[in-house]
Amino acid sequence: MMKDKKILKEVIKMAQQTYIKFEVPAELSNKALEALEMARDTGKIKKGTNEATKAIERGIAKLVIIGEDVNPPEIVMHLPALCEEKNTPYIYVKKQVELGAASGLSVGSGAAAIVEPGKGKELVEEVAQKVQALKK
Repeated sequence: MMKDKKILKEVIKMAQQTYIKFEVPAELSNKALEALEMARDTGKIKKGTNEATKAIERGIAKLVIIGEDVNPPEIVMHLPALCEEKNTPYIYVKKQVELGAASGLSVGSGAAAIVEPGKGKELVEEVAQKVQALKK
């Protein structure tokens, strides 16, 4: 029984790694969450995977933030590829609970998109540039 649980955890970890295209330093993740909070207060954001997906497809997302611990991973697995296709910057954060809190939710969120950065414009641009450098 214990062996089965261990195998299941390994399978889940492998599945999660399939959509995580690059490693993000904690400092950069925190800046992205800070930018999300600023945009929430002074601009406009889209909360949740479905709204983030629509924002990307419409070309209005300035930065997409994706949780690394989303389970099942299929929920957000399409986002990195969609962002690449639409040339939208995206970044990962370790915990979806932090992403939900930064979005103003009392629950976790698999993804969020900054549509209008408001006072966080410079921060969003800085995060986008650093993410671009990480992907190379």
